[in-house]
Amino acid sequence: MSYRLIRPLFFALDAERAHNLSIALLRLMPTPPMPEADSMLAQTVAGIAFPNPVGLAAGYDKEGLVAHKMHGLGFGFAELGTLTPLPQPGNPLPRLFRLAEDRAVINRMGFNNGGQAAAAERIATRRRAGSNGQTPVIGINIGANKDAADRIADYATGVACMAPLADYLTVNISSPNTPGLRALQDRAALDQLLAAVMAARGTDRTPIFLKVAPDLEPADVEDIAAACIDHRIDALIVSNTTISRPSLRSPLAKEAGGLSGAPLHDPALQRLRDFRKALGTRLPLIGVGGIADAEQAYARLRAGASLIQLYSALVYEGPYLAKRINAGLKALMARDGVKNISEIVGIDA
Repeated sequence: MSYRLIRPLFFALDAERAHNLSIALLRLMPTPPMPEADSMLAQTVAGIAFPNPVGLAAGYDKEGLVAHKMHGLGFGFAELGTLTPLPQPGNPLPRLFRLAEDRAVINRMGFNNGGQAAAAERIATRRRAGSNGQTPVIGINIGANKDAADRIADYATGVACMAPLADYLTVNISSPNTPGLRALQDRAALDQLLAAVMAARGTDRTPIFLKVAPDLEPADVEDIAAACIDHRIDALIVSNTTISRPSLRSPLAKEAGGLSGAPLHDPALQRLRDFRKALGTRLPLIGVGGIADAEQAYARLRAGASLIQLYSALVYEGPYLAKRINAGLKALMARDGVKNISEIVGIDA
């Protein structure tokens, strides 16, 4: 059934109810077999073999309920979370809004999740069930509790708890919905945080990714780039939602929270270009923000991203968007005589 036919049913529900319904439906879906890697789209990034470059961004599957099934929708990897050490309810309802006129979303969820211990047990069970090697690439996004006395300690706890269960860990310091969290992007605080994170990883070699905001000044970009190199971070995810409000048509435009979707495309792409300029090829980049079709994904790769992630576009384009983007990428590559996706990474930088 075409998503265009059923989308009005989802849009008749408030945004968070619709989101929860989609999770419930995916939980009923049988776990599909892993497809063979596509020679055109497969590549190794940060030591991980990705079957294709299109990933599910954090925020959709906060609890690790369906991430292990997302390859059935065409995703090459899925990032679950954000998970905090202790359970927390998040911000009061309503906290998720569709801006249909702008093909955008505003959220102020506030890291609502059941805590790392509960998720760890669930994820470990999934891993054991797929121990024959038929498991998708799963990233785990970690954050700090809102009322944590020591947020850096919360991240260290997250690394110790979740690293053994993840193909990679993402340190999320860029959500605008936990007061003061983005202050950890400042150089002194970031140095302290990354030192603690890498110490907590110890001898475990799970790759550590850092996720940053699009709302950065040039000096911030330089500082973050230098900190990532100094602390040997494995990849940088650019970017999270924005607190800026470009020209929007929706009457919900003034809702507080992070803006994602189509209006984020241009600033997220520019920030990716900024980090590519600052880092060159020293660190893999993952492009996120406003990607809704193969042409936009191709442009993000050409600008320097080795991988891309999406989430908000699914609201408007439907669950099989990743499959369509991958097919479109292959068509664009064939047009340009490209044999493997890695050949185009950064060629416009």
